[in-house]
Amino acid sequence: MALRPTAHIVTYGCQMNANDSEVMLAYLEEMGYEWCPEPEDADLVMVNSCCVRKSAEDRAMGRVGELKRVKDQRPTMFIGLTGCMPQQPGRAEEIARQAPHLNLVMGTHNLARFPELALLAKDRATPLVEIAPEPDQLPAFPRGQAPGERVSAWVTILRGCDKRCTYCIVPYVRGREMSRPVDEIVAEVRTLVSQGVREVSLLGQNVNAYGKDRPADGVTFSGLLRRLEEVDGLWRIRYTTSHPRDFTQEMIDTIAASKKVSDHFHLPVQSGANAMLKRMARGYLIDRYLDLVRRVRAAIPEATLTTDLIVGFPGERESDFLETLQLVEELRFDRSYMFMYSPRRGTPAADFPDQVPLSVKQERLARLMEAQDRISLEKNQRLVGRTVEVLVEGPSPKRPEVLTGRSRDNRTVLFPGEPSLTGSLVPVRLVDAHTWTMLGERAS
Repeated sequence: MALRPTAHIVTYGCQMNANDSEVMLAYLEEMGYEWCPEPEDADLVMVNSCCVRKSAEDRAMGRVGELKRVKDQRPTMFIGLTGCMPQQPGRAEEIARQAPHLNLVMGTHNLARFPELALLAKDRATPLVEIAPEPDQLPAFPRGQAPGERVSAWVTILRGCDKRCTYCIVPYVRGREMSRPVDEIVAEVRTLVSQGVREVSLLGQNVNAYGKDRPADGVTFSGLLRRLEEVDGLWRIRYTTSHPRDFTQEMIDTIAASKKVSDHFHLPVQSGANAMLKRMARGYLIDRYLDLVRRVRAAIPEATLTTDLIVGFPGERESDFLETLQLVEELRFDRSYMFMYSPRRGTPAADFPDQVPLSVKQERLARLMEAQDRISLEKNQRLVGRTVEVLVEGPSPKRPEVLTGRSRDNRTVLFPGEPSLTGSLVPVRLVDAHTWTMLGERAS
């Protein structure tokens, strides 16, 4: 019996990219491929790239370069690059010149044609470059089983973004907002639950905008959450990511009333300075953001609040940075995802004249991280002694005798236990706190 060809997908960037990789894997399964755990051993490798920051682009191209050495030894190896990086205007042709050993360079809007393009590119001596314009509507994608057991699964509910934040490349490489039909989403979730999935994470560049492009359906994001609440066998619902500008009181009330939606609110503020928010074109000022947080905490006092923060945005003065630092101290986020501003070609902010020196950005980021790490540890320490319900995701990759899972408010919890508990809801008493994780023991 002939062996099946093998495939591996290397994924960089956001959860949307992770979901796209699962779609490609489902296509590959239909084409007769089986999963290979190591890219160097695979017959076909797709590198799914991100371009939100230059470091992400560098990692993707670095991996493409590493795979060239493997292909030099195995010339029949197929190597493709996809994701947001080649979707940038003119970037795909540039990549093909830089890495002529690639078989395929494909954009984000080509996902539905992946099987066809992979076949066309298989025996080419030069890269096949295919960058499609944005589709008029979202195609239906296959959904295969990801490698290994899955307790939680990503479910895309919309793609694209209609916001035009001056620093962000996403609207240019993912297109405008397009929502999937609600019945299609519910059917996918039911299928996943039948496969053993107990938690879904709803994906979109701005999930709050769900349904706005489909007014005839009359279903908002809140309405979608209520529909999914009715799915038997589904224990938890998460979502990412939200834009504070579109987070309505109806959403807060729906989440507060839900038994399944996570008590975790990720509300990217990006800066604590109004001057920066205006230059970023975020569509709100700090007073509005503070009011949103107040209403969230009034409805769900124990809610976990996380955010994104950018330091060193063009024109950021020390006084602007101190306003961001003050906001972190005032709101005491449970976690913050902090980044130095990285100019992205094609975005307005990349051409702003008052770019902040790298050394200044690095120094400000270090100060911000120090403050947030202290606050995160303090907030976690206050939870020691509590018992929380943990959805077990499986053994920890670094310590197989320890299980890892998440509490309802999206904290990572580690505790000793048997792998047979994977997929179970387990009461765990928290006994110790770290900055990013909690340690526990199984409660009776």
